Amino acid sequence: MYKAIVRPLLFLFKPETAHHLTTALLKLFYKLPGAKALLHRFFHYEDPSLARTVLGLRFPNPIGLAAGFDKNARLVDEMAALGFGFVEIGTLTPEPQKGNPTPRLFRLREDKSLVNRMGFNNEGVAAAVARLRKRKSAIVVGGNIGKNKITPNEKAIDDYEACFHALYEVVDYFTVNVSSPNTPDLRALQEKEPLKHLLLHLKNLNQQKPKPKPIVLKIAPDLNNHQLDDIIDICLEIGIDGIIATNTTIEREGLKTQKEKIKEIGAGGLSGRAIRKRSTEVIRYLHQKSGGHLPIIGVGGIFTPQDALEKLEAGASLLQVYTGYIYEGPSMLKKINMALVRQPLQEQTSF
Repeated sequence: MYKAIVRPLLFLFKPETAHHLTTALLKLFYKLPGAKALLHRFFHYEDPSLARTVLGLRFPNPIGLAAGFDKNARLVDEMAALGFGFVEIGTLTPEPQKGNPTPRLFRLREDKSLVNRMGFNNEGVAAAVARLRKRKSAIVVGGNIGKNKITPNEKAIDDYEACFHALYEVVDYFTVNVSSPNTPDLRALQEKEPLKHLLLHLKNLNQQKPKPKPIVLKIAPDLNNHQLDDIIDICLEIGIDGIIATNTTIEREGLKTQKEKIKEIGAGGLSGRAIRKRSTEVIRYLHQKSGGHLPIIGVGGIFTPQDALEKLEAGASLLQVYTGYIYEGPSMLKKINMALVRQPLQEQTSF
């Protein structure tokens, strides 16, 4: 039904408009009597074998919602009802910001992909904190944190610190986002010395808390092996709890979409089917080079159960979806979880 009726209707609208329409309708439906039970019946799939402990947290299933879909923590309870094992909100910044000018989200239908240059548009960390304090579900929530566009890189650490302190009591883990291509110079923070300085500072802040929360690093798929080696060394040295691989890419090679359209769209991060292979390559490299000592959350091009199994077999302990969810619809989670029960991987180490 989703692919035959709902998706064609949504795709009549501009991508950002379709997103706002969908989320508004979901929130409205969720308030109806019996709606939660109905969503649970159609989209949940539960089995004890799906549960796993990663980052010291217990997940009922390994599929999470990637950051960017629910930037402002408006849909946490609704996503829990739809069967997600965890939800990552954000990216959040200390102060609200509008993001880049519209249009800033584009469909590449032939490639089952998206290009976005949203630019960390969000209502600010305080608004998300207020909503998270009122949430009803017990789903695991990650807080994806970044810096405001106007904050220079030499002061970026202050923005990450502000978000960390604000979110500490209302999230279960933190994601440090230094890999979005849509905030000027942000990816320079992935370089060895700036990254080490930032992560060490956050680690020290975390250790001063009564109960430290897991901290993971989200990286770009565009890093070369030498840069990935640096990432591994820094994470192991400082004691960062895991890596999310990967964010969107700035590459445009091998696309089916006409080059004229790609040029017309312009800058932005490419997500979806087009980055599946590279994302899996990065996961496999990180897993092998770290000796399996770094938990990896795999994201990028997951549409089918086979895609999910591919990333888990490459070394991911958990998964996140976004673009695939838009193209495949809410039944996607149930299909993947059913496949994982039928084709279980070898027992993975609990982190």
